[in-house]
Amino acid sequence: MNETLRHTTGFLVVLGGGESGAGAAVLGKVKGYDVLLSDSGTIAPKYKELLEKEGIEYEEGGHSVDRIMNADTVIKSPGIPPTAPLVKALADKGTPILSEIEFAGRYTDAKMVCITGSNGKTTTTLLTYHILKEAGLDVGLAGNVGKSLALQVARENHDIYVIELSSFQLENMYDFKADVAVIMNITPDHMDRYDHKMENYVAAKFRILRNQTKDDFFIYWQDDPVVTSQISAVQAEALRLPFGEMREEGTAAWVDDNNVVHFHTPMDVFEIPRDRLALPGLHNLYNSMAAGLSASLFNIRNESICKALSDFEAVEHRLEYVDTVNGVRYINDSKATNVNSTWYALESMTSPTVLILGGKDKGNDYSEIEELVRKRVKAIVCMGKDNAKLLDFFGDKVSEIRDTHSMDEAVAECARLAAPGDTVLLSPCCASFDLFKSYEHRGDLFKEAVRRLHG
Repeated sequence: MNETLRHTTGFLVVLGGGESGAGAAVLGKVKGYDVLLSDSGTIAPKYKELLEKEGIEYEEGGHSVDRIMNADTVIKSPGIPPTAPLVKALADKGTPILSEIEFAGRYTDAKMVCITGSNGKTTTTLLTYHILKEAGLDVGLAGNVGKSLALQVARENHDIYVIELSSFQLENMYDFKADVAVIMNITPDHMDRYDHKMENYVAAKFRILRNQTKDDFFIYWQDDPVVTSQISAVQAEALRLPFGEMREEGTAAWVDDNNVVHFHTPMDVFEIPRDRLALPGLHNLYNSMAAGLSASLFNIRNESICKALSDFEAVEHRLEYVDTVNGVRYINDSKATNVNSTWYALESMTSPTVLILGGKDKGNDYSEIEELVRKRVKAIVCMGKDNAKLLDFFGDKVSEIRDTHSMDEAVAECARLAAPGDTVLLSPCCASFDLFKSYEHRGDLFKEAVRRLHG
């Protein structure tokens, strides 16, 4: 930890009043900063209540630009792009702009297990947290899931944190160090944020390895071409623990005859029958491998790791079974906000599928799922404000395709297209912000619409 930064105070501005922003403001106040939280939109009531309870000044509906430009340090919400005029002006002035994770990391000596990737990071994060917590360790959950890391550092101060990190959060991390860094995979996503240049997105993801030493660990999927090609250019000293379906030289976790998952780490060797894993599907096999490897680095008994891998409950909005109506299974995969995530969902389908696609396109290339769509999808229901790109690409690849503009309309159309024995899969490939507040909102409305089919 940087001792100079630990004791630096002054005028701290927090841009964005969500979970990370409110938590950063509280930590700033605890550490002696003069704090202003500023949000161009509205701040949720629960965060206003927290700020008022802590006596922290805040504003919403716009920014006091002149005051903000006098900040000594700025903490930026990950959702605010670096190209935003106010952020750009602050950067041009030389004002330090940090992420909440970077800021919080300067005030704790806790061990950090940090997980990123285009897909699977939420499940892997929750699964890792589940294993550590069930083993009785003092562990916090933070980042894109759980509570703000900054708020926990200010109020709870755990021994270990398991943190899901997006590329947006990694952009403004500099001195922070992951004791265990995990990259699940890297496929095109958020291309609109990265000037439609894949190398910019990859570089943001690989910031998770910054500052690692020979005493740290780097866990990654050995079959991801983007990750493996980038590794050769990385100078990180951390011990590498790759995982994959097949055993290669140095592989730390793999599958034997599709039956047993083997884990070989510097700490121990153990195995678990694949059918004991709580989460089905190839993508969840990788998630379980990454979580099992991460947990094994904390001297947890092998039996405890195996038990936790077998009793974990699936993540909401990720291949979540909703209901069976008139012989048709309905699956909520609203968290699939990019093409690769939908690929994994389709890969796990074992019955004819009616697929709901659509939302805010982030520069998607749908050719990645074309083959699986031809093999497993009997019909597509497009759901978004503007479905022209989807209709054009998939129009000749399925026998039936529909254009809808609301959840109720989409689900009703699926019910007409599906036959007993089929599966209706909401796996949109796109962000939710054209019709919905978030992927959670989209998934919740899907579940409500499905349950109304019972009449």
